[in-house]
Amino acid sequence: MTQSPIGITGFGAYIPRLRLSRKAMAAALDWLDPNLAANAKGERAVANWDEDSLTMAVEAARDLLSARSLAPDRLVFASTTLPFQDRSNAGLITDALGLAETTRPADATGSLRAGTSALLSAFEQTGTTLLTAGDRRLARPGSVQDFSYGHGAAAVTVGAGPGVIAEFLSGHSVFRDLVDHYRAEGEEADYVLEERWARDEGYLKIVPAAVKGALSQAGISADQVDHFILPGTMAKIQAALAGKLGLRSDSVVDPLAASVGDTGAAHALLMLADILGRTQPGRVILLVGYGQGADAILLRTTPALADFIPATGVAGWLARRQAEDRYLKHLSFSGMVDIHFGMRAEHDKRTAHTVAYRKRDMVNGLTGGRCTACGCAQFPRTRACVNPACAAIDTQEPLRLADEPAAVKTFTEDWLGFTPCPPLAYGNVQFANGANVMMEFTDIQAGQLSVGLPVRLVFRLKDDDEKRGFRRYFWKATPAVAAKA
Repeated sequence: MTQSPIGITGFGAYIPRLRLSRKAMAAALDWLDPNLAANAKGERAVANWDEDSLTMAVEAARDLLSARSLAPDRLVFASTTLPFQDRSNAGLITDALGLAETTRPADATGSLRAGTSALLSAFEQTGTTLLTAGDRRLARPGSVQDFSYGHGAAAVTVGAGPGVIAEFLSGHSVFRDLVDHYRAEGEEADYVLEERWARDEGYLKIVPAAVKGALSQAGISADQVDHFILPGTMAKIQAALAGKLGLRSDSVVDPLAASVGDTGAAHALLMLADILGRTQPGRVILLVGYGQGADAILLRTTPALADFIPATGVAGWLARRQAEDRYLKHLSFSGMVDIHFGMRAEHDKRTAHTVAYRKRDMVNGLTGGRCTACGCAQFPRTRACVNPACAAIDTQEPLRLADEPAAVKTFTEDWLGFTPCPPLAYGNVQFANGANVMMEFTDIQAGQLSVGLPVRLVFRLKDDDEKRGFRRYFWKATPAVAAKA
């Protein structure tokens, strides 16, 4: 009996809406070093104040899951910027996605190749794995990394059977503790060594060892590779390695440096999602993850690729951009400058963890209720139906609202209430199924909201209790992404 091939069965991505102009960054720093103008090309994707690696990973997974119904056996979250050191970050993502509590969560971290290493592990498992990766790395203002880093996330599912869209051919890993950058416990930003060291001793020596091993295992020659994926924003490093390895020059995949920046542990998977969204069946993909060694993974796309379309995809997120040229705003969002927000920002953000636990499906998964007697949909779910003509007791069944179409019913732009990005926008959101929820709006500009405006729900940071080191998440409404043609 022929064994079903294992491989990638789905993919998704997420790129934040805000795109910070590198030219504006260089202009703000020209007093420090005029040579920074050499980095003033393109833009970098930057997270809003209420986005982090976890919320972006949720969106990438939703981009994938919206294309098909899936009940994965496990969920892995890869990141070097985990919000929690001692709490299951992957478990919180599982809740946000509305997955069963039997889904086994796991966090993968400690290296920029956490995403590709987790992918290799997934190929060795039975059942279905949902792998999502996200990073929101910080860099010191004025550093080259501040220009080159970007924020974003990607997701893939791994399984076997006829739904495989990219068959796994081989994988090879090499570990070498070459330190070209690091971030110690308690540090916000990376310490980075000289670029020449990373290039000559790192990329140019370590990556070939991993790639040659993968090619040998698969019995594939270098010139048979159609797409060469290597994350990194170092100038011409992809082309240099392609030449060194004997890969075709036209196989080099755009590293998205000019439009997104390097998204850390997510970047290899983000580039993979990009190429899967625009390639054809029968193409050989060489995917490389780099960091204290390298992972090399060979895949071949199948005819099933034509049947899978993510909700938005990399191209869609790239198009859904909002230009930003205020460098100080980005520094405030990332906590690199301490902005004085006045007394209205001085309130206790203590979380009632007992209540949060009992209401976790409503808080984390935005699960309301539907009355089985009259069909009324409501949030929050309570014992009594809110329909005055019904008012039945204990008749509600769970109803997930996060993926339901909705529109603005009422809104307020509050310039007095505290938010890290004024104005504080909130109001009633009307769902197509009849539910009505009061919530905040995000990713908007002043004057953008209007009654009837279609919105989608996004999982975001509600507030950050700095006194106790706890982040609280909830759902917010944002203008809907236009459907892909």
